[in-house]
Parts: sequence; C-alpha cells; structure tokens
Amino acid sequence: MTVQIRSEAPADVPAIRALTEAAFLHAPHTSHTEQFIVDALRAAGELTVSLVAVDRGELVGHVALSPVTLSDGSPGWFGLGPISVAPARQREGIGGQLIEHALDVLRARQAAGCVLLGDPGYYQRFGFTPEPTLVLPGVPAEYFQAIVLDGLVPAATATVRYSDAFEARE
Repeated sequence: MTVQIRSEAPADVPAIRALTEAAFLHAPHTSHTEQFIVDALRAAGELTVSLVAVDRGELVGHVALSPVTLSDGSPGWFGLGPISVAPARQREGIGGQLIEHALDVLRARQAAGCVLLGDPGYYQRFGFTPEPTLVLPGVPAEYFQAIVLDGLVPAATATVRYSDAFEARE
C-alpha cells in the first residue's frame, strides 16, 4: 500500500485533529489527549515536522516530530509522536511509511537522533532500541527507545524532556 506522504498544510489541521482523536479512541495506554498535544506543539512553534499520509484525497495518517531536551545538553534530538493512522486503515503499512519519511527528514536535517515511547516489537524494525543512557522518568526502559541518526548517544545517563505541549489536556 503506497500513499502520498507530504508536509501538513494549514487546511489539514482539522482533519489531523479528527484523525488523531479517532486513532487513539480505543487504543490501550493512551491519555486521549494526543490531538491536543499536536495542537499545542503547533501553537508553541515546536511541531518541527508534521507529515500526513493521503490516499485518494483523504487524510489517512499523521506523524509529529518535535525537539526534546537531554539533560547533558546534547543537541539535535527529536521525539517522534504522536503518530496516528485512521482506524479503518491500520495494519496496512501507513504508519511505517510515515515513520520512514519522518526519519528521512531528520537525517536530511542532520539530526543527532530520535526518541519515542512505544511498543519495542513494532518500532525495532525501524532501528529504534532501548538506550541505557537515555532515560524518560517513570517509563519502563524497554518502551523508551532511540535511534542515532547523525550523532552519538550520551556517554553518561541523560534524562530526556519532551515539550510542555505534551501536558496539554484540551
């Protein structure tokens, strides 16, 4: 299944919000605030990359990338997520295409690396692995994963901090 992947356009914003809400409606391990997080990242100017998947004119997927801060000061790290695929289109490879494109964008920008919180069984196929020196407090280490792109993993333990937008509740 091949869809068109492109950067979001202003006209996509309502559809991204609706898609994200629908994608997480019945998902386990969700706060049901993902659509608010994307909006808050956009409003804060921290939605560094926002890609949509379009099939026959319909928005069927979205991925967000935003900067993260490492406590050791390492620059150039980003967080992947939320990532959303229309419920009726899940398990068609759309999410994987979005992730690959997002990582390609980060590589082109010479980003040091990318982190995410998610199922290791799914994300390891894209090169994400738990990195012992990168820590997200309160999260089991196996679910917090990273991929090094054009940098190094910190030699000493570094705490990762996402944008305050991830606290958005409405």
